[in-house]
Amino acid sequence: MSSYIRNIVLAVILVLIAGAIFWLDSKRPERYAPRGGEITIVTIPNPAAPSKKNFYSPAVEITTPDGFINTDKIAISELIGKKVILIDFWTYSCINCQRTIPYLNSWQERYGDKGLVIIGMHTPEFEFEKKYENVLAAVKKFGIKYPVVLDNDYSTWTGYRNQYWPRKYLIDIDGYIVYDHIGEGAYAETEKKIQEALMERMAVLEENGGMAEKIGSLEIAPDKDLARAGSPEIYFGAWRNEYFANGVAGQIGIQSLSEPVQAETNKFYLSGDWDIQREYAENNSKGAKIIFRYRAKEVYLVASGKELVRIKLLQDGQPLGNSAGEDAALKNGNNYVDVKEDRLYKLIRNSDYGEHTLEMIIENPGLRAFTFTFG
Repeated sequence: MSSYIRNIVLAVILVLIAGAIFWLDSKRPERYAPRGGEITIVTIPNPAAPSKKNFYSPAVEITTPDGFINTDKIAISELIGKKVILIDFWTYSCINCQRTIPYLNSWQERYGDKGLVIIGMHTPEFEFEKKYENVLAAVKKFGIKYPVVLDNDYSTWTGYRNQYWPRKYLIDIDGYIVYDHIGEGAYAETEKKIQEALMERMAVLEENGGMAEKIGSLEIAPDKDLARAGSPEIYFGAWRNEYFANGVAGQIGIQSLSEPVQAETNKFYLSGDWDIQREYAENNSKGAKIIFRYRAKEVYLVASGKELVRIKLLQDGQPLGNSAGEDAALKNGNNYVDVKEDRLYKLIRNSDYGEHTLEMIIENPGLRAFTFTFG
């Protein structure tokens, strides 16, 4: 092979590698540089447990918090040696996060007086989730009683090298991360680890008492089989809209689009005039549509409206009927969702998993569609 051809091949390989790195990076949540500078590792106060450092990482302090809910302030360093800490990274429009909240509330009630401190670390995915009033409204809606910290600049998220919503980190009395879990599920396992950490705390502090043998999480186990949901999370904004089938993906600006003759599964289609921004797609025309053929049981939409926006919902060309989600109201024989607040809207709840076509007919301009998620 001549040096010229070799150089061409090498150049092509380098371009492919760079493209792959860019694509993989686009799948990750955006990172923000911590305002507080270097990450602070919590000082371990108990030298009586030296072997733990060989197996576990030390906790990381909360960095540059952007607000507190249900507490004036909170610091992990002030809890080490006194409490067991469960940190839950979440964001309020995430359906997976929402489904874990009943378990967190249950653990707060069951173990709060036994030395457990739960900290809801709210790290936003979208700009509207940075607003204190939005997070406060969500905390009230979900009945959260434990402290919530706003991590708008991702500094604490980065300190824990996290990449997922939700994710839980269990910190023992000695300040070590002895357990963590990504996503939903494993509630009984997580609760058992909490009990073990609390029993160790009692022994260290020479407190009397015990734990109930029954694991409370089993009482509220979800009726979900998420492995059967065959549709990925769908993003409408140019940042991550690779499933945009009838427009130009990754491009910010106005696009005028026509609905397809036939929709492919797990590809989304827009019709009408749309302003595609980094995080969302906003319709500029009355009667614009979103069309998506999905495989799942439940469908959720993260959205907001400049003003109240009314959307007619059809599944396989028909009104939703008994498949209507919590936010899909029945009016004159059809199902509508009214979108205004920045939040997650529950559109469809079928009786079983299956493949269907969702059609959303938007009656007035101003819908900002961020994501579809599924259950």
